[in-house]
Amino acid sequence: MALKLRKWDVVEHLKTDEDMALYLEAAMEEAGDDAAFIAKILGDIARARGMTQLARDTGIGRESLYKALSGEGNPSFATILKVVHALGVRLHAAPAVAATMPRGMTQARAASIIKKPKVPRKRRDDELAAA
Repeated sequence: MALKLRKWDVVEHLKTDEDMALYLEAAMEEAGDDAAFIAKILGDIARARGMTQLARDTGIGRESLYKALSGEGNPSFATILKVVHALGVRLHAAPAVAATMPRGMTQARAASIIKKPKVPRKRRDDELAAA
């Protein structure tokens, strides 16, 4: 008896908003300078949400969205922003960290442990009088 296999599709596993946001965040950490990779990931999330509804929400044709978010297209930044907004996810900025991070540490974790420089606080009048 032959074993039947089917192609794995990430869309089947993107069930919740949190799943989608974590998928996008992980992809952005891995993408480097590969804009097509990010567009493809947004396309996966769009298919999980429903491309027809996304087309309505963005005002962009469904076929145009499929093409732009296929990883083969070259969407404008305006298109990416419309899609991200319609999907209800956010792109966020974080400080870039050195390439010499410890093995297994993500950029998000590294950014969370970077210490901010202490800024001297103003001394109040009563503190000055007591000094």
